Amino acid sequence: MLMVTALLYLPIADAIAIAFVMPFMALLLGHVFLKEHVGPQRLAACAIGFGGTLMVVQPAFAEVGAPALLPLLVAFVFTLYMLLSRKLGVRLDPIAQHAVAGPIALALLVPVMALTPVSVQEMSWISPTLHIWLLIVLMGIVGTTAHLMMSWALKYAPTSTLAPMQYLEIPVATLIGWLIWREAPGPLASCGIAVTIGSGLYIVMRERASAARSLMTKPVHPGAPPAE
Repeated sequence: MLMVTALLYLPIADAIAIAFVMPFMALLLGHVFLKEHVGPQRLAACAIGFGGTLMVVQPAFAEVGAPALLPLLVAFVFTLYMLLSRKLGVRLDPIAQHAVAGPIALALLVPVMALTPVSVQEMSWISPTLHIWLLIVLMGIVGTTAHLMMSWALKYAPTSTLAPMQYLEIPVATLIGWLIWREAPGPLASCGIAVTIGSGLYIVMRERASAARSLMTKPVHPGAPPAE
């Protein structure tokens, strides 16, 4: 819902790029809640990545205002979702996860829509045409399939393996935005996107190197964090 609202105001490439602050949030939240070790180099990469995200947010915020911040909220919520999926994936099949998540989402959204004033256009009910209904059904099928595939991937593969593939989403979103809506990021946003991608991929490489070292060597003291 948050990303759909953001796309009403932002070009698709900008919205996706801002939301890609998610890997940095995942690293920090994993450190806070899962007690995962995060060394100074990865913390520095997180800070640089946040800076890149701000380079995308700044021109978008100047143009559309507060809706430019919605992808940041999307990133935070989706990070929590991924952490929970990773935890539940060991014990609960992805199809079962989504079978439960769907009705819960419906139960949360119906009261929100019922209690929201009619003046709030984004939450107001409209009567869709047959064409819109078909697009909504298609969106549901595509979204469900994507989430199931992601849940299965998180169940069988480490995050460090999957993360580089996620960064394909930004150039693909940019290409789609250009082909369909003739949207293209501005110079500052383009630089911010490059900084965000570079920082994220650096973190991925550090994660892989750390995982490889932990497999090859044992820490001197049990429970000691891997060296950065």
